[in-house]
Amino acid sequence: MGSRPVALVTGAGRGIGRGICAEFAARGYEVLGGIRREPDEPLPDGVSAVRLDVTDPDPGVIPRRLDALVNNAGVDPDNLPLEMVQAAQWRQVLETNVVGLAEVTRMALPSLRAGDDSVVCNITSAGLAVPMPFFSLYRASKAAVAAISESLAIELAPQGIRVIEVLPGPVETDMLAGSATDPARIGEGDYAALAEVVARLRPATDDRAVPVASAAASIVDAIEEARAQRPGGVPLRHTCDDVGAEVVRPWQQAPDEDHIAAYRGVFTID
Repeated sequence: MGSRPVALVTGAGRGIGRGICAEFAARGYEVLGGIRREPDEPLPDGVSAVRLDVTDPDPGVIPRRLDALVNNAGVDPDNLPLEMVQAAQWRQVLETNVVGLAEVTRMALPSLRAGDDSVVCNITSAGLAVPMPFFSLYRASKAAVAAISESLAIELAPQGIRVIEVLPGPVETDMLAGSATDPARIGEGDYAALAEVVARLRPATDDRAVPVASAAASIVDAIEEARAQRPGGVPLRHTCDDVGAEVVRPWQQAPDEDHIAAYRGVFTID
């Protein structure tokens, strides 16, 4: 690697990860895009693809020096009532979204220490701020990453490494399209009426989804702002779209019970 800053982005084959890679490259970074399998189309110009399955990461793909690690790889499971989710599904999602993220970060820390003003950026979800029915598995995995981010920010500040968390709201990706609640999957049982309410509310969110390029630019802005600040003074949580900002801000400010009570009203069954 040369003298330009170096970034590694996991989950780079599609969606937000692909957009972040393109944004880093446009800003002059040397970019490694971690992919689990060959993407449908080549990665953006200026991005070098590396094979990186976060559930079985190869330490050989981590460069000697790293200025930004973006932990973006993740899976979005079928969003079903907890009663319908098997233990195997919990293990699969947590293995990717939590254990894989922790292991890639662990392997990358020596390279981040060798970098300049290095940043670990963990991508979670503005869905953490919304007690959304049927999303317990996905939200639990992202809540675990949020807790990791909090502890890691304090652990790494004395070593000169910054940690930030970005909580995207709706972004125009295939993951967003596939996350809608399908009442037919839930069936006619005890959860049917609530599933219809959730499905009816969904278009209001989809209609405000932002393009990938816009979200990616905001995420790289947050990383570069963090690199310009002293490690102990970097704000931890950031958003990259209007919906994310609207739901995260009151979540951070309101007492838990008040916040949950407000959403109980949103999901009332007539």
